[in-house]
Amino acid sequence: MLLLLAALQILAVGMAQNQMDENKIIGGYTCTQNSQPWQAALLAGPGRRFLCGAVLLSEKWAITAAHCAYPILRVALGKHNLRRWEATEQVLNVARQVIYPSYNAQTHDNDLMLLQLQPPARLGKAVQPISVANSCARAGTTCRVSGWGTISSPVARYPNGLQCVNVDIFSDQACRQAYSRAITAGMVCAGVPQGGKDSCQGDSGGPLVCHGQLQGLVSWGMERCALPGYPGVYTNLCRYRNWIQEMIRGRGSSA
Repeated sequence: MLLLLAALQILAVGMAQNQMDENKIIGGYTCTQNSQPWQAALLAGPGRRFLCGAVLLSEKWAITAAHCAYPILRVALGKHNLRRWEATEQVLNVARQVIYPSYNAQTHDNDLMLLQLQPPARLGKAVQPISVANSCARAGTTCRVSGWGTISSPVARYPNGLQCVNVDIFSDQACRQAYSRAITAGMVCAGVPQGGKDSCQGDSGGPLVCHGQLQGLVSWGMERCALPGYPGVYTNLCRYRNWIQEMIRGRGSSA
């Protein structure tokens, strides 16, 4: 049985490279309503199907994972329950999608994308931007992930309200030990060693917040979430802060 489990885990590591939407909240709790005012929902196509999480950076810009790119996108802000209308909600068009220039869809390296909003967001208690971390979080730092992804794995079960979970930053060594050569300098791992708490399907592009700053975006992980020894993998935004600021200020290039 142990040999079979080990084989399945090794297989899942390989499969994870192509699991674009296998990122969800496991082992968490329902967030206090509007306690994560930077949290956004990414809606795809004319039918506004929920696709991914996203994060508000300013009135005019949000950020998400590059693998969440889609021809027609909208950003829903001020949301708690995705299945009903709420007085605090704003649904804005995405006028421009700016994928990080060297994003690699096969390896998930550089998995981030800026979203220019039209019209700009109206800020208030339920809608507030968050700043990108100006330094990389140390191993052991406790952070919070939020999203509307499935709350069970491998059988998906989606919540009504926004979910939160507290996870710890893993050391680079522990991260690479879990995923071998799949980890790059633009990635950071977070979870709990014993498993049971993780991001998962539907949380992609959502925020990893440490000490009140945006440290990462949900990027990828095991096909089955929250396994012991296999933390979630996040885009490590401290590595991209200069590019993000240059783009938002209009001095950058998306080419």
